[in-house]
Amino acid sequence: MTPAKSVCALTMLAAILAASPTSAGDGPQPVGPKLPAKVRGLLIQEMNAVLDATHDILDALVRGRDEVVAEKAQAIHDSFILKQEMTAADRRAFRDAVPEAFVARDKAFHELTADLAEAARDRDRARQHRLFRDMTEACTACHARYAPNRFPGFGE
Repeated sequence: MTPAKSVCALTMLAAILAASPTSAGDGPQPVGPKLPAKVRGLLIQEMNAVLDATHDILDALVRGRDEVVAEKAQAIHDSFILKQEMTAADRRAFRDAVPEAFVARDKAFHELTADLAEAARDRDRARQHRLFRDMTEACTACHARYAPNRFPGFGE
């Protein structure tokens, strides 16, 4: 991805995060309980894979292992367990359960991981650190908004 596209992806993420309503009437919206058990299980499986790769990226960042950062960030970008394992009925149930902003956040997150993989391939450590921070901030913002029942610490 070119630097211009990277800036565009980051700008898109910032806009999504800034546009998220935070008033009491428009607060956190847990999506997990609205999902069929199979789809919820797939979502949890994907999130656990992202978490594992994120741990590996952090370890690689502090060790200066750009190739591992690139591999794991690309793996997160390419991880679409939900898409690969869902039937047409599962996809409909998923779309009915999650707001469009959730889908937009997910797309922006995956763009960030693609940018991180590119920065690692370019051996641009400062950019890797910025993108990793943005990536983890995107995770926490999404969890606070759409999974407060799984992460009650965000409600405190």
